[in-house]
Amino acid sequence: MEFQQPQNHQNVETGVVPPQMNHGGHEMFDVHEVLSGAINTMNTYTMLSEHVQDPELRDILQRQKQFMADEYNITLECFKTGQDPAKPTQSYKMKQGNDFTYGMQPTGQPQKPMQSATELNDETIALSMLNAVKSVAPVKTSAAMEATNPVVRRVLADSLPNCIEMAYEISLYQNKHGYYQVPQLSQQDMQQMQSGYAPAPVQPQMPGSNPAH
Repeated sequence: MEFQQPQNHQNVETGVVPPQMNHGGHEMFDVHEVLSGAINTMNTYTMLSEHVQDPELRDILQRQKQFMADEYNITLECFKTGQDPAKPTQSYKMKQGNDFTYGMQPTGQPQKPMQSATELNDETIALSMLNAVKSVAPVKTSAAMEATNPVVRRVLADSLPNCIEMAYEISLYQNKHGYYQVPQLSQQDMQQMQSGYAPAPVQPQMPGSNPAH
């Protein structure tokens, strides 16, 4: 990604704002939540890693955790300096395919809370991973919308697709192993809902007019 280098901003009370202080108050609290949430997610992965049985799930956990650590370091660096990080942001690449199996199959016993840590299994671990990844996504979204520092804002915005990709990878793993079933509406109901919308009319742009920003 390309960053926009912060300009010299002014504080009406203190004058020129140095790059490392180029953060609004709301941004400071939001990024604090992002960083602490990232630590919590990585801690969750670390605690779960010793209990994973399936090599495929262990590979997902290890790859995602390493990517999270790099992304955390990048976010922390630009938050502290207010400037471009030394390492550019990356896009997370999952190994799973994109094919979901739809429909509901009878399951065994109904789900209920564990009564002992010995009940921890790959199904519970995958769900915990998914919930941890999903929990930080809205925090990053809110922070990106409130950030005043252009570099921090862009780093946060770039991290959102990675959260989505990681959650999608875990859900695909869950679906493949029967942990996450996906019901569907009837074909008639789906077609009726799809036909309930029509394209919006778009006015052709007049020659010489400036595009909207």
